[in-house]
Amino acid sequence: MGTLKYNAETSNLRCRFYENQFPEPEEVVMVNVTEIGEMGAYVTLIEYDDIEGMILLSELSRRRIRSINKLVRVNRTEIVMVIRVDKEKGYIDLSKRRVDPEDVVKCEERYNKAKAVHSVLRHVAEVKGQRLETLYQKIGWPLYKKYGHAYDAFKIAISEEGNEKDIFEGLDIDEEAKSTLTTYIKRRLAPQPVKIRSDIEVTCFTYEGIDAIKEALAAGEDCSVSEAPIKIKLIAPPMYVMTSMTLDKDQGVEAMQKAIEAIGASVKSKGGSLDVKMAPKAVTLREESELQAMLDRLALEQEEVDGDAPADA
Repeated sequence: MGTLKYNAETSNLRCRFYENQFPEPEEVVMVNVTEIGEMGAYVTLIEYDDIEGMILLSELSRRRIRSINKLVRVNRTEIVMVIRVDKEKGYIDLSKRRVDPEDVVKCEERYNKAKAVHSVLRHVAEVKGQRLETLYQKIGWPLYKKYGHAYDAFKIAISEEGNEKDIFEGLDIDEEAKSTLTTYIKRRLAPQPVKIRSDIEVTCFTYEGIDAIKEALAAGEDCSVSEAPIKIKLIAPPMYVMTSMTLDKDQGVEAMQKAIEAIGASVKSKGGSLDVKMAPKAVTLREESELQAMLDRLALEQEEVDGDAPADA
């Protein structure tokens, strides 16, 4: 009984992202590799409620295939193009080799937006005890038609424009569900701060040396703006890391660039030099973890050096 109830509940919370039950030929989709076989790779189409498809062996690469495992691996996500769809038999043939770099960018952008919409609707379905597909029929897919993408409609709902424009007008949705939906949209799609980082080398071997570097770095931090405060830390002489947390990536990069120019102008006026090792950019969690690991290692090495110092007699 418990298993049946669990399966019924999970099936109520399952649904494809888009109104069409199957993708169209030449559509680029996101898949998850489930098995490697003699004829190719078996996959599930993530955006279409995990229906099955196959990346044919001949469609894996433009080059001669020596090892299929070097091209695709089980549990890995791939971006592929739909070649054929047999809706009656449920066969979907896919190609990896026909996907262009521009297709990858567009597919990732569409998928990430659709995934966010799916997360919002699934949460509301769970809270309200409704079938997810019913919410898609009443809210999700009508918004896709009206706004091009339901995600764009959700963004309007939490913007200043949303105070004047009811995106749910004309849809079959009660006030309670609308309130639940709007609240979760604000929580799920609210702008998230991004970290901007740049690595620089600052040196000055003139008489003013260290003081010139300190002055230059202070000039850099003075370029902070309220929306993008700048902090500068020493990694290991002469390397420094500049960081800024901001909601506006472009503004953060611009502030960081001005700071680099200010540091360069200041230190060069005292006979020093500035070398940008990594231009300002938004960094990933992995890059931040690698930086933190390096800082921790340097701190430990410094402690060991300090501990080796001879004690006073």
